[in-house]
Amino acid sequence: MHTPVLTKEVLHYLNPRNGETYLDMTFGAGGHSRAILEAAPNCKLICFDRDPLAYEIALNLSDEFPGRVRAFLGRFTELPSNLKSAEVPLGSIDGVLYDLGCSSMQFDVDERGFSISKNGPLDMRMDGNRCPDHPTAADVLKYADEEDLQRIFKVYGEEKHSKKIARALVECRYTFRSIKTTADLSALVAEALQTEYRMDSLQRPTHVATKVFQALRIFVNNELNEINNSIHQVRKYLKVGGRLLVISFHSLEDRIVKNHFSGNDLDNNEALSASLKLRDYSSVVDGFDKWKLYDGEWAKLFKNTVTPSESEIRENPRSRSAKLRAAVKIS
Repeated sequence: MHTPVLTKEVLHYLNPRNGETYLDMTFGAGGHSRAILEAAPNCKLICFDRDPLAYEIALNLSDEFPGRVRAFLGRFTELPSNLKSAEVPLGSIDGVLYDLGCSSMQFDVDERGFSISKNGPLDMRMDGNRCPDHPTAADVLKYADEEDLQRIFKVYGEEKHSKKIARALVECRYTFRSIKTTADLSALVAEALQTEYRMDSLQRPTHVATKVFQALRIFVNNELNEINNSIHQVRKYLKVGGRLLVISFHSLEDRIVKNHFSGNDLDNNEALSASLKLRDYSSVVDGFDKWKLYDGEWAKLFKNTVTPSESEIRENPRSRSAKLRAAVKIS
């Protein structure tokens, strides 16, 4: 069963209201979308996902909430063309949510090839067969040269043994050993590093191929470029005062979001001065628009990140790495 992450916190900071329009950029199995619709019974929701299975689920949700849900199939960078065709104007959306990375249903299906714990073909395409010419993870391992493989593992997986793993993969080609399944890849990495498990940054045992799987998935789906470019596009569709919430699961994703929001870091002197002025003005002016005090594009709703509670992590272990950032569009 799919369990959405940080749902209570998302609703708190998104603050859905009747009559407003929201955009779920990563519909997945629809847990966050359903929560938004139920929190504000007269709000409208635009659902977006690159996975055809998620799109089908979104269509079912549209039938369940008639007249309130519009579903679109596409990558993040296809958002402008989809919204333009649907005549959704710029500056018309009140809040946007991203829940980055793989959805639970992608991890749980062997044939998708995302999970180390489930043996299946090394596919890893979030689009599935929607783009049949797009290379799979197996294609990358088969055709990329050693230098490119090393760079993929180092940059996208932050894997410190990237060179050794890349060398082992290339040597497989000379021994006619094929790497076509998730079990093939995880076994090869374990052989190359002469161990199957190691401790992660939180001192939890994790398979030594975890970062390699992450790196391949990010590369195959062009995830970081998709995220970075789409935040620029999403900002155009948000109203001034509209909210952007992003849940990330690793440092590469989080770094992109942080960089977008960092222009309004409340720790710097200019922002601190503005916050002091805010307290003065808001105490005497009814309905004062506090965001006009900032000169950048975003104002953070809170410092740093919000993470799951211990009870949520116990109930949903996959939530343990989640980090939420949120900001308001101010110009």
